[in-house]
Amino acid sequence: MLADSKSRALATEFAGQWLQFRGFERYDGKSETRFPTFTTKLRMAMNQESTGFVSEIIRNDRSILEFLKADYTFLNDELANHYGIPDVEGPEFRRVAGVGRFGRGGIVTMGSVLTKQAGALRTSPVLRGTWVIETLLGRRVPNPPDDVPQLDEDEVNKDGLTMRQQLERHRADTACATCHAKIDPYGFALEAYDPIGRLRERDQNGNPIDARAEPLDADAFVGLSGLQSYLLEHQDEFTKQFCRKLAGYALGRSVELSDEPLLAEMQIQLKTHDYRFSTAMLTLVKSSQFRRHRGQNDPGDTSP
Repeated sequence: MLADSKSRALATEFAGQWLQFRGFERYDGKSETRFPTFTTKLRMAMNQESTGFVSEIIRNDRSILEFLKADYTFLNDELANHYGIPDVEGPEFRRVAGVGRFGRGGIVTMGSVLTKQAGALRTSPVLRGTWVIETLLGRRVPNPPDDVPQLDEDEVNKDGLTMRQQLERHRADTACATCHAKIDPYGFALEAYDPIGRLRERDQNGNPIDARAEPLDADAFVGLSGLQSYLLEHQDEFTKQFCRKLAGYALGRSVELSDEPLLAEMQIQLKTHDYRFSTAMLTLVKSSQFRRHRGQNDPGDTSP
């Protein structure tokens, strides 16, 4: 069933909700003046890339760790030109290998993610960092205080400060520092991508990009390759988050404490079977939670 073309709906609905690219073609949260190339056509291409990538993992039963790092993606000429990837001609989408040398690979480098997790006029290490640790690793981030001061809306500023410098000034407030120390490093690692997901060597003020990341729980690393290595080192967190999201989607409800044994079994089976997508799905559909709705087969239930 996973190999059937209808499984594309699973990519659109399950992964689209989890990874937050569902309906991206309708996203218009950018300044048209600053980013005139961010057209409906480009948004549709970005959405198609994400859906095609997830469909590849599902239909060909690939490792779910490819969400974190894969040396291929799905492109047409519009999106390849946006990414600076040569030799992709025509409007048809196709699997393109060897994209790692162009700063692509895995869901975190896709335009739909990088663009949505940024502001209208600037990047956002906070949004991108929060997306990485909440969406991919399942870590909880507390809501900011109501009176927290806001950062400038525009990356172009009279002081010529980088986003790192603006956040360092922001973090001087002790009320902000603790949470930002847990979030910002993962966003800083993606500063080489502009607000619409293009690679760049300088920010919009002309400052050289500084993609250093200094997480609290690991050695410092730099840029995409360092972030990918960090995520793979924490693959157990990612795997549990994947299982939690897939179970919640399949069961049509929030995952509960009583589901923890099922999540643990899904993780064990994934690790035993090279993290193939079908392993998690088969474990899930064989579970009592999936096969029996609450109330069915209850001794006190007299309904037919």
